[in-house]
Amino acid sequence: MFSFFSSFRIMGSKSFQNEFTCSLCDKYFIDPVTLGCGHSFCMPCLCLSWEEEAQHSPRCPVCKEKSHQMNLKTNIVLMTRVFLARLTGPDDLPSPEEQTCETHMKPKNFYCEVTKDVLCLPCSKTKEHVAHLHCSIGWTAEEYRVTKLLKQMRSLWVKIQQNERNLRRETSKIRNWEDYVTLRKTTIIAEYWNICQFIDQKEKRYLQRLDEESKEIFQQLQESQYNMDLMGNLLRGLYEELKDLCHKPDMQMIQVRTEEWSEKLQLHMPQPIVPQLSSWPIAGLMDWLHQFQGKRQPLESCTLPSVRRWLSGPDRPGVDNTPTRLKYFLAWGAESFTSGQHYWEVNMAGCCNWAIGLCNDSWAKKNDMALESEGIFLLFCIQENQQCSLFTSSPLTPQYVQRPLGQVGVFLDYEAGLVSFIDVATSSLICSFLSCSFSSALKAFLCSGHP
Repeated sequence: MFSFFSSFRIMGSKSFQNEFTCSLCDKYFIDPVTLGCGHSFCMPCLCLSWEEEAQHSPRCPVCKEKSHQMNLKTNIVLMTRVFLARLTGPDDLPSPEEQTCETHMKPKNFYCEVTKDVLCLPCSKTKEHVAHLHCSIGWTAEEYRVTKLLKQMRSLWVKIQQNERNLRRETSKIRNWEDYVTLRKTTIIAEYWNICQFIDQKEKRYLQRLDEESKEIFQQLQESQYNMDLMGNLLRGLYEELKDLCHKPDMQMIQVRTEEWSEKLQLHMPQPIVPQLSSWPIAGLMDWLHQFQGKRQPLESCTLPSVRRWLSGPDRPGVDNTPTRLKYFLAWGAESFTSGQHYWEVNMAGCCNWAIGLCNDSWAKKNDMALESEGIFLLFCIQENQQCSLFTSSPLTPQYVQRPLGQVGVFLDYEAGLVSFIDVATSSLICSFLSCSFSSALKAFLCSGHP
């Protein structure tokens, strides 16, 4: 053991620092990780470095080699060697000041776990302390780093990443909100025009209310984005403080009150806004649609367990992919549509995961049924964390209206290139595909998931 410790002391300070210090912070490694290229860094330093370069693929800060290690793990061997190096560093490196016992004139090298006092060896053997557990200052400080500070840092980093994901979602909503509202107005105008062929007061009132509500939601989104940005700065500041605390001399570190840091980390995280525009009834809509409704339901059904991957797959934007125990049913058109106007309704009551609409024959025959394909005009309802959201296909686009709780109507005008989805219970428009170019026959399509 003596020769092992001595090997540290005879090393030059330069080689010592190269081996046991992080090139990003120039301090002893804390929670070291080693990349595939062989370079090692403090995990906090590397995480912060990669976050600053988030627009690029993760690379080694030293050699710039791309890293494919997204799930970083502590290098336990290096961490152990760094700990020993802290205890036995070379004489020409600065060492923390030692406190001296005024009674015995001996260095205070021990920490009492019960009274939280720093003691010299004779004091640790007095009647007051002899029954207590004592550890060396270095050992106590390292245990504090690993069991308290690094644990808090990992928890804090999870919050930083969660807040960053929420901020990106909120920013995306703000960036696309104006275009979404403009398209929403266009689809509402198209539906009114289909019914009465002229602009009336009800349509004007509808559009006015839509304008007012969309502006309120946009302001809420901006406030949410601002709060998340503030929270991100606060969390990173706390993370940097904890990182600096990990590098403090052992004596200073063990005197920090953990209760204060526990209180600091009890933060209320701002949650994303769920924007939802009201869907007001369109007078005369259902009477107009029912004239195109056939006597026969245009769907024939079968079960298809593999559709589970399709509705819960990784290609949904920002949706948790944890598998759920659902049974999925697939149905498609018994007949093809190549012209004319058609309308039908499907009852989606009690179902939170479904897709409904139209697809062409070639897409229906594919095994993968990729959502990026052309020739599909679908409305999706997808449940995530007890909340249901609506999307339309190609590309997958969120629809910020309330999900229908019962009958969903589908209207096709082949010559006009129009597919509309209707909430039958409220006589309101959910969304529409406008100015579509139908190049082949279309079939009705339905996929639903039930517990």
